[in-house]
Amino acid sequence: MKSVFQQLPESVLTQILENAFQWFVVVDKECRILYINEDYCRFLEVPRDKAIGQPVDQVIENTQMHEVVKSGKAHVASPHYIKGTYMLANRVPLIVDGEIVGAFGSVVFRDMNDWKKLSSHVRTTMDKITMNARESNQKSYRLEDIKGSSQAIRSIKETIQMIAPSDLSVLVEGESGTGKELFAQSIHERSERSDLPFVKINCAAIPSELLEAEIFGSFSESKNQYRKGRFEQADNGTLFIDEIGAMPLTIQAKLLRAIQEGEIEPLGAQQSIRVNVRILAATNKPLETLIEQGKFREDLYYRIQAITLRIPPLRERMEDFTELANTFLQQYILKAGKRRLVLASQTRDYLQAYHWPGNVRELQNVIQAAVYLADNETIEPSALPDTLKQHRANQFNESNNLQDAIEQLERSMIQEALGIEDDKKVVAKRLGLSRSTLYEKIKKYNL
Repeated sequence: MKSVFQQLPESVLTQILENAFQWFVVVDKECRILYINEDYCRFLEVPRDKAIGQPVDQVIENTQMHEVVKSGKAHVASPHYIKGTYMLANRVPLIVDGEIVGAFGSVVFRDMNDWKKLSSHVRTTMDKITMNARESNQKSYRLEDIKGSSQAIRSIKETIQMIAPSDLSVLVEGESGTGKELFAQSIHERSERSDLPFVKINCAAIPSELLEAEIFGSFSESKNQYRKGRFEQADNGTLFIDEIGAMPLTIQAKLLRAIQEGEIEPLGAQQSIRVNVRILAATNKPLETLIEQGKFREDLYYRIQAITLRIPPLRERMEDFTELANTFLQQYILKAGKRRLVLASQTRDYLQAYHWPGNVRELQNVIQAAVYLADNETIEPSALPDTLKQHRANQFNESNNLQDAIEQLERSMIQEALGIEDDKKVVAKRLGLSRSTLYEKIKKYNL
């Protein structure tokens, strides 16, 4: 291959690079342009003699070449928003004797319609974005949909009732599966904006190259087309930014300005647009930790957390288990078209002994599957996932103690009874205990 290139005159190589139906750029390790073909310069509306030697980010908007030089990792089939249009770009580090000396970039498809037809990878990406937008308007939750009577949940509901009528920004913290969107929508439904849009965007579900245009909108001067972003879609309503910790720092800066100034600047647009939006955000990672790691702006953090709601994981509010399980059970019985289904006592024991790393969402999925797998009117342990049953077996092997097993059963029965009946006198009578003994055991088991 080396000898072949040596035999080609420089003029021939130039013709190849200038007429390959691709746009090329080569940068050095300082990310200054060493070469860029004429066709690319015409599109960028920059004279080639002025582009050569310039930092690449001053010539090509939204370029990622500096990241390739820094990391040494190639970007293949990477969506690139430039001059109001999405394109498909490849970026490859140039390595000589084990050292990165620069990077080579090419724009493979210059029209969004071309690469949507030809690339399943891009089609999948666009489908995710479309699905994310569609989900924003599909589900609607109210405060009454938040199930549970634990102290933590009651306190959160009370806080929502107090803050919902205001325009305060709210940060919802909680592990994956705790139902953060449910709490966010409950705030919107109780606010004065409830008849106006509730728009959601998940920062972790959309590639970072596309996220800015999705949030702030975009304008294509060549096609004279304008596409609204989520901010404009939520105008006068509420914008719910899910997984905000996954938002790149560059977009965080633009979000901070939008919140402070009440205006956005769509990509490719020449002027700002005024917006009136209430911001609700959610994260499953502590933002304080991301701030320490330099991954989240401290000034943005203080802007979005005028109020912080911390949603406890299911394992910390197991007193809500019975109500949650019964709600999901009835929901999926109706959906499955079955007349009646109950959880066998052993099945309930398995469920209550589990640690639920996936939280309420995991419980919901387990109940749904069990309803469809049940072959009679009782859901037996055989309808549960093996991981859940194995956890119960491991618990038994670890304790291997009759007294521990008795206490586990006692706690489970009291917890279930309390989930059905609020009156402690009635609960004590049903369990065959005195009220004082019941209160002692409630304290003992922290119920």
